[in-house]
Amino acid sequence: MALYTAEVIWSRDGQKFIDNRYSRKHVLRFDGGIDVAGSSSPHVVPAPGSAIDAVDPEEAFVASLSSCHMLWFLYIAADQGFIVDHYHDAAEGVMARNAEGKLMMTVVTLRPEVRFSGDRQPTRAELDELHHRAHEECFIANSVKTEVRCEPRESMS
Repeated sequence: MALYTAEVIWSRDGQKFIDNRYSRKHVLRFDGGIDVAGSSSPHVVPAPGSAIDAVDPEEAFVASLSSCHMLWFLYIAADQGFIVDHYHDAAEGVMARNAEGKLMMTVVTLRPEVRFSGDRQPTRAELDELHHRAHEECFIANSVKTEVRCEPRESMS
C-alpha cells in the first residue's frame, strides 16, 4: 500500500468574502515540493473570481487520467519491445448532469498519438491492445468510482 498526499491552501488575504466575489485562486502543493496554481474553473466561476492561468479540478482530473494511461502505455510498450519516441494526448472531459441532476464529469476521452521508431512497429491491432491494456491497468481509471471521504479537523484559529 502507498499513501499519496496533496495540500490545498487558500487564504482570504483581506478580500471581502460574504459578497461571493473573492478569488478562488489557491495553491496545490505536492509531496515532491512542487506548488501549482489552482483555481475554480472559469466555466463555473467567471473571471476574475477564477484564475484562467491556474489548473482547475476538472482539468486536473482529465490530466490525471491521461497521465496514468500514458505511463502504463509506455511501460507495456517497452515490455513488448516497442520503442516509443513521442506520446501526445489531447484529452478532453465533458461536464454534464447525471441522472440525479448533479454536475459531474460524464466522459473523459483520451486521444493519444504515439510515434514509434525501430524495426518493430505495432500493427493497428497491437496498438489498440497496448491502449486497452494501459486502460485496464490505469490506477486512476480504476478509481473513478472511488469513495471520497471528508474528515474535518479542528480549526486552526
